[in-house]
Amino acid sequence: MTSDTTARPQDGTGSKLKQAITGPLLFLFILGDVLGAGIYALMGTLSKDVGGALWAPLVLALLLALLTAGSYAELVTKYPKAGGAAVFAERAYKVPLVSFLVGFSMLAAGVTSAAGLSLAFAGDYLGTFIDVPPVPAAIVFLALVACLNARGISDSLRSNVVMTIIELSGLVIVIVSVALMMGGGGGDVSRVGAFPAEANPALATLSAAIVAYYSFVGFETSANVAEEVREPAKVYPRALFGSLATAGVVYVLVALASSIALPASELSDSSGPLLAVVAATGVGIPDVVFSLIALVAVANGALLTMIMASRVTYGMAEQRLLPSLLGKVLPKRKTPWTAIIATTVVAMALTLVGDVGTLAETVVLLLLFVFISTNVAVLVLRKDKVEHEHFRVWTFVPVLGVASCILLLTQQSGQVWLYAAILLAVGVVLYFIARATRGRDRTASGTDAR
Repeated sequence: MTSDTTARPQDGTGSKLKQAITGPLLFLFILGDVLGAGIYALMGTLSKDVGGALWAPLVLALLLALLTAGSYAELVTKYPKAGGAAVFAERAYKVPLVSFLVGFSMLAAGVTSAAGLSLAFAGDYLGTFIDVPPVPAAIVFLALVACLNARGISDSLRSNVVMTIIELSGLVIVIVSVALMMGGGGGDVSRVGAFPAEANPALATLSAAIVAYYSFVGFETSANVAEEVREPAKVYPRALFGSLATAGVVYVLVALASSIALPASELSDSSGPLLAVVAATGVGIPDVVFSLIALVAVANGALLTMIMASRVTYGMAEQRLLPSLLGKVLPKRKTPWTAIIATTVVAMALTLVGDVGTLAETVVLLLLFVFISTNVAVLVLRKDKVEHEHFRVWTFVPVLGVASCILLLTQQSGQVWLYAAILLAVGVVLYFIARATRGRDRTASGTDAR
């Protein structure tokens, strides 16, 4: 991987948004989003497929994620604009409908994830401290997230720094607790390589990788704040690969600790596997501590997801794929306030559905389509030269990235494909409605001018 130096650097100039994200802030932004809240339930889900070999699908998922991350590193530093994958698709394919659907897929992923996280926040985790109805609590929670998002990217990322440290500390507690357990002669190291007796190790690892892959895909969120990063050509690749590597190491250590502390049968039966792991070590960490850490992790994931969704909406409005109203920015705060309101309202509406489990699985499929588009766009846009330095990935990386996404698509069920098709059909309808509205506006303007 190299740096393409076609001319002097002009990264991010001419933007209406404030360039307030430094390298350390971006690293913690990506790390916080990648770690997310999923890891606190991930071990139990993975153990059903791979038994005690929890590390195997995580390592595979990290390698597959790094392929697509390489493509993002090139395109984000080449075109540091809000909108991410939708902007890349517009430049590469010159087909507005394709650009719209790529962006729409990201929006569907973002608002659905935020709705699910808000319900998780308002459920058993919050119930440890206060007994309130989950849906109203989720809506209030999303409103608070929107207020923090609207205050500005600097305030949001400062909050992310604190929440990411708390989130990471919970995982460190798991690792250290099991290390102390082993020091006292407890645990069973032999479980870390034990697949279920009836399972084919290769097929089991691949099957579990789709779940593990979802725990790494948070990196794509960072593409939508590229316009607010200082010197993205230098900062973005380091922050991206550094955060993915850090998350990978933490995940593998947590996976090993979980396998050593508890057998797979106990992990898979627990709705709070990491809490069960810490309890098994006998270290004596109170349950309420982990509930609080989980709440912080969920809140952090929701904040970063809504930042992404609002920036995608703003970027698509700037590209005229959505109404220009959604591109309005607060004069002092320099934040896309109309996009924040719109995405928050949609997320709030989704909380009324209550069960977002199937939609969450559909989001994974939609993100894989987005990743295929981005990997192909890298190759298509190689002929497009820009007048600033940018990262350049080896050509075989996006090719393997496409192959990895197709491989993961084969692991999806027919029901998930059906839901994805319905969502994309809704997107097509919205696109043509917006296009017809813009056409009438142009006709009316022409009439007034005569």
